[in-house]
Amino acid sequence: MTLLRNAWLIPAIPAASFAVILLFGKRLPRQGSEVGILSLLVSWLLATGCAIQWIRLPVDHESHLREPVERGFTWFHNGMVQIGAGIHIDGLTVMMLFVVTFISLLVHIYSSAYMKDDRRFTHFYAALSLFTASMLLLVVADNLLLLLVGWELVGLCSFMLIGHWWEEKDNSNAALKAFFTTRTGDAGFMIGIIILFFAADTFNIAAINHAALEGHIGHTMLLVGAITLFMGPIGKSAQFPLHTWLPDAMAGPTPVSALIHAATMVVAGVYVVARCYGVFWAAFNIGDGGINLIAIIGGITILIAAMLAFVQDDIKKVLAYSTVSQLGYMIMGLGVGAWTGAIFHLFTHAFFKANLFLGAGSVSHSGSHHSFDMKKDMGGLKKHMPTTYRTFLIGSIALAGLPPLAGFWSKDEILNAAGKNGFTVFMWVGLIGAVMTAAYMTRCVYLTFFGEYRGHGHPHESPPAITGPLVVLSFFSIVAGFLAVGQRFGGWTLNEAIEHAHVPEYGFNVTAATMGTVAGLVGILLAGAYYFRNLGPRGLTDRSGLARGGYQLLANRYYLDHLYTGVIVGGIKGPLARAAYWFNQNVLDGVVHGAAAGARGAAAFTYDVIDQKVVDGLVNGAGVSAEEGGGWLRTIQTGRVQQYAAVLFAATAMFAIALIVWA
Repeated sequence: MTLLRNAWLIPAIPAASFAVILLFGKRLPRQGSEVGILSLLVSWLLATGCAIQWIRLPVDHESHLREPVERGFTWFHNGMVQIGAGIHIDGLTVMMLFVVTFISLLVHIYSSAYMKDDRRFTHFYAALSLFTASMLLLVVADNLLLLLVGWELVGLCSFMLIGHWWEEKDNSNAALKAFFTTRTGDAGFMIGIIILFFAADTFNIAAINHAALEGHIGHTMLLVGAITLFMGPIGKSAQFPLHTWLPDAMAGPTPVSALIHAATMVVAGVYVVARCYGVFWAAFNIGDGGINLIAIIGGITILIAAMLAFVQDDIKKVLAYSTVSQLGYMIMGLGVGAWTGAIFHLFTHAFFKANLFLGAGSVSHSGSHHSFDMKKDMGGLKKHMPTTYRTFLIGSIALAGLPPLAGFWSKDEILNAAGKNGFTVFMWVGLIGAVMTAAYMTRCVYLTFFGEYRGHGHPHESPPAITGPLVVLSFFSIVAGFLAVGQRFGGWTLNEAIEHAHVPEYGFNVTAATMGTVAGLVGILLAGAYYFRNLGPRGLTDRSGLARGGYQLLANRYYLDHLYTGVIVGGIKGPLARAAYWFNQNVLDGVVHGAAAGARGAAAFTYDVIDQKVVDGLVNGAGVSAEEGGGWLRTIQTGRVQQYAAVLFAATAMFAIALIVWA
């Protein structure tokens, strides 16, 4: 278990890479990119080794579990409370370590070509390494406090990378929006951590899960703690109603978009719910079926995001809303008791969504002259960019959930568990979402690769540093789903909290698989008939007020941005700004002006009275006295010796008389 016990090296290596690139990157031949790529290669090899060692660990015949590997130390003391820091390595951790390092490695390689001439190339690679290290720290953390450190660092790095081209106002606005929106959820997240600490008297995640499942925490406190803790994943994983930041985050470089959407940041929220599942399972009574907050939020997010994807012309925003919808699948899966299905969808989604985002970057880089507008600058790229087209098509089919690609297996597990666990409504939500997913991806493929080329450049295939990662990701988009066969993935990732909670596990179900496949095919056929065959109604928004209103609702993103920025923020910011202005004008400026007036008065008094009348008066008076005394002395000083002798004699006589009288 050498690699498992030393898994802390996996986040430590890219963290060290960050420091090296920042300090010495500009002096290196490849401006620091070689350090980032090498560090991620080593971390990925270690993560792969950990996965192999984990799979080879013996399984306890009674618990059906592999013993997790834990290492830690005392971080600090707070009074009588001892705060520890350490790693907790189990199947879920190992899966995440592999996914994060693998996707990040490919993004590092891809970026060496995509970001080649960027003005802050070295800083980009430094931030990319820190971003990966932060996510890996979050994954291996054995307690909520250390997890929070990784959680906040992930948010900070996303702010830096989304706003990488901060000279453009849209980019800096997108970075700020991502930061502040996720911070809204983070406030609740920290409150949840505090509540659970005082409820369980520990930050250790395994201990908190155990206390929740054993009933050692009062249900009211557990419920409040779970709700507030869930606010963090709502923000980070872009769930309704805090999903609005993610599409705007596409302002950042495309490799960053791929990393955020596939392996870091947005999946951090899903991971936290999966890691703390004992808390949510007990708090929301998920095992009883019906409806709960997690399932509701996930289900709503699936549908509203899928609808928004239909009205986007920017290829990255289509994929962004697709990510929001797929994250909704994962959250809904956790809400309906499909723990294995949800994390398996996280696993498979990482490959085909990274494939799609990097494919969109390839199209922009070599096909549309750095534009992402499908309607204006794309079309007909199939013949110019065959490798990009094939890999993008594979990613789209996997996302649509068609067999035998990866998305088919993971969506099937969620739909199957939803139906069997008493969440029938959410099974149908998942099926409707599958139809919509297949339809908007068909539209995306058509506008990008078919028809006539509408751009102005000379499209050509991207270099190997870009197409290579696409081919690798396409391969995993095809084969990763087969880990579901024989429930191998579920067996490898099963942990104590899931076994303790008796979360049901289901094998492959033909009925659910057929329903999911039919849903995907229906979406492809409907969209294909509309775009490829020119069938169906046209110009509805011109003829129908209802259709026009619906389109405006979607085009304005349900007016949520207006609600947040115009009504809520504007309603607070406006009065605050006016109050601050009044305070500035009447209080601060009054103090300043009053001080100035007082200073002027003091100066005038000092000049007029003290300087002119007192000081100058004394000086002038002394001068006048001296002058008058001199004038009087001049009257005495006549120059006549006889007069001087008479005066002297008189003075001597008076002195002698005084001596006789008083002596």
